[in-house]
Amino acid sequence: MIKHYKFVYPDFTTLLLQSSLETRLHIQRPSPLQPFAPQWPGAEQLQLFIKRDDQLHAVISGNKWRKLSQQLTQYASLPDHIVSFGGGYSNHLHALGYLCWQLGITFSAMVRGDYRNHPTPMLVDLQRWQTQICYVSRLEYQQRSDPEYLQALAQRFATRFIIPEGGSNQAAVAGIGQIVDELHAQTAPLDVIAAPVASGATLAGLAHHCAQSGARPTSILGIGVLKGEGYLESLVQALLPQPCSNWHIDHTHCGRGYAKSDTELLEFCEQMQHQYAVPVEPVYSGKLFLGVKKKIAAGEFAPGTRLVLLHTGGLQGARN
Repeated sequence: MIKHYKFVYPDFTTLLLQSSLETRLHIQRPSPLQPFAPQWPGAEQLQLFIKRDDQLHAVISGNKWRKLSQQLTQYASLPDHIVSFGGGYSNHLHALGYLCWQLGITFSAMVRGDYRNHPTPMLVDLQRWQTQICYVSRLEYQQRSDPEYLQALAQRFATRFIIPEGGSNQAAVAGIGQIVDELHAQTAPLDVIAAPVASGATLAGLAHHCAQSGARPTSILGIGVLKGEGYLESLVQALLPQPCSNWHIDHTHCGRGYAKSDTELLEFCEQMQHQYAVPVEPVYSGKLFLGVKKKIAAGEFAPGTRLVLLHTGGLQGARN
């Protein structure tokens, strides 16, 4: 049987294992909470912050470590072999490939498409980190959640440790709770936490842990990065341990679709780097920051709102 994860709060032993791994991997936690005062219309009326999860680690940055941490530590020992899925610019595969290389774990990456003649910088890194790269057709890749296909992969690679695309499952939702805990320790209660949405685990984790915290109600704002109204909501709902109503997804800032950009978005990403020293890319973080900028300009937040933009790290989308 393939390993399926049940949502559990980490026990003391798990926390010790996580701390040990963070030391071995040089994870810098907690990530900084940075006050942010951009020269955006209307921003002066709000209290803005950036949760700099991109600074957790140079490679295993952002929500990648949050989502993987509990998956790796909920058993007595680390796995010998991990299989996971992603595209040619996958932040998830990049972080997981480096992590496995550092920990001596065999890693097999099921990559959508054939890049053998033109590997991306991300795939070049994976090769350097001794990842077993398996290029699969888009048709085969569509089976990545099919139980029979996963069982066949488990037999093929002699491992039951298969992590979904994007690292998103209920163990990932549990790991995202670290972010909420850190925010509670770093600042006064917040009104809004904003994050990009693609596979749903980060938004589900933020919504669940904020709802369970007992602190002042915090609204979780998702900025959809792909054309998937209804689809993204279904992903989040499937990952929530229990229903909650403190979240919603804004689908008006996905632009031309997933991993597609235009001149406005690319220029905005450059501006964030040059004017504010905040590196963002056009797939996830760029759409988050630009979407929030436009929502502020439209007057969608009440004066005095305390809002955190969660920088989920991962800059593979900015590499040529």
